[in-house]
Amino acid sequence: MALAVVLLVAGLVVLAIGADQLVIGASRLATVRGISPIVIGALVIGFGTSAPEMLISGLAAAEGDSDLGVGNVVGSNVANLSLVLGFSALVAVLAVGGRYIRVTKGTLRREGLISVAAALLFWVLVQDGFQRWEGIVLIAAFVLAMVGILRRPAHDSSPYDLPAGDKPINQRLELGRTAGGLVATVVGAQLAVEGATDIAHEAGLGTGFVGLSLVAFGTSLPELITGVQAARRGEADLLVGNILGSNTFNSLLVGALVALLGPGPLVDPNLTGLAVWIMMGISVGAWLLMFSGGGLKRWWEGALLLAVYLASLPFLISDHQEAPVHAAPAAEVAQSGTDGGVIGLDAT
Repeated sequence: MALAVVLLVAGLVVLAIGADQLVIGASRLATVRGISPIVIGALVIGFGTSAPEMLISGLAAAEGDSDLGVGNVVGSNVANLSLVLGFSALVAVLAVGGRYIRVTKGTLRREGLISVAAALLFWVLVQDGFQRWEGIVLIAAFVLAMVGILRRPAHDSSPYDLPAGDKPINQRLELGRTAGGLVATVVGAQLAVEGATDIAHEAGLGTGFVGLSLVAFGTSLPELITGVQAARRGEADLLVGNILGSNTFNSLLVGALVALLGPGPLVDPNLTGLAVWIMMGISVGAWLLMFSGGGLKRWWEGALLLAVYLASLPFLISDHQEAPVHAAPAAEVAQSGTDGGVIGLDAT
């Protein structure tokens, strides 16, 4: 247990440092290259901060534990649009002297709708568990989503100017800073997740609970730290692009990995029931909240999203008490079905 705590703390420290350097490097590269920060946030940072979800979910599915992989996607998407966005908005308003999270309508019509559509497709396909052909569908949708983001019209991009008095930007230095920040963010997240997962298992918790809560929270730490740093530095486009891009990556690319590597039914019915409904409700609700006001311009909006996250947690893990402490791998569950057993939970 002591080693797990050390891993968790060390991971958080590495994560905080890496995320700060990631935001600095990416924002400066966006400036000097004339690239829209929303594109940098959605693609570069979104992909980097979704790497922990991809690794954890892919490995879990390959080892026959698709419940952990799906729970990670659902829980991470919920955390990104409630915990990460809400906390970052409060940081922007309270800690940076009223620097609100302003988002252009073009961003919400394009990246926002792409993120919602990605979550909707994931929700539809996961209802009966995943089949490999559904993984192919998710990959095709991911390619289309990336093309849609990359082909963003220039006039839709919010202005992004180099602050007066800044020194000329060294592109090689900032590229190295961005790459180093990405690596540190992923490594820090992995250490934190490993520590949190070890603590959960030593406490006798099941993989469904771990996927929807601790692992989902842990793999959302890159988005959380990066979002806070972006809000602190006034990089609203990077913040929103990171969250929307990360959820798109989670729903489509990470979902595709789970479907391709671990096809079959899910053990925990909550993953295809209430939990995924909560994910869709928060995805649509957060988008509507930002669209109605052009972002998050009032402190209570950030507080509302945080409250939604806290209120949703008991329902995300509501079915855990009915599950066994040690869930059987999908392959064993399928085999038990062919032998006349009950497909679903282990007998205890």
